[in-house]
Amino acid sequence: MWTWLFLPLLIFLARVIDVTLQTLRIIFISRGLKYIAPFVGFFEILIWLLAIQQIMINLHNPLCMLAYAAGFAMGNFVGLSLEQKLSMGTVIVRLITTKDISPLKEILNSRKFGLTTISARGAKGPVQILYIVVRRESLPELVPLIMKYHPKAFYTIEDVSKVSEGIFPERKKNLGFKELIRRSFSRKCK
Repeated sequence: MWTWLFLPLLIFLARVIDVTLQTLRIIFISRGLKYIAPFVGFFEILIWLLAIQQIMINLHNPLCMLAYAAGFAMGNFVGLSLEQKLSMGTVIVRLITTKDISPLKEILNSRKFGLTTISARGAKGPVQILYIVVRRESLPELVPLIMKYHPKAFYTIEDVSKVSEGIFPERKKNLGFKELIRRSFSRKCK
């Protein structure tokens, strides 16, 4: 029972946890959180060593190998899902449109989104380009506004590694785990 049921399940769970931590560690490194990334990495490797030890001891058990591989796949999914929930970091939204941007500018300014506009020329004539630098957590508010005012506009969303100044909407009061991480490590990371 232990060898064919519980051990593969434990290997699966260990692998889900260690790959989830690996995914988050890489994200923390890319965001410049140099104090939290090694901490997460310590537990990632500790759990991985425990899982790989059991695989090596039980090489005769194909369920352990399947559990290891399935845990890796599920860990990637869980890690990326968790990263989306945390919504860490800053992004730049670049919007290119041929339509009048005045109504969108007004609503964005009223909601305290900072933006820069540029008049340019595209392949089919004059266009307006809007650059909006926002915290990732503000995207669920911003993207529907873009879709409402410019549903056929071309836009991109790209990660920004560092921001020195800017105008950002006020943060919501209860951000949970994400805010705890941000407050715990923001002073140390500067």
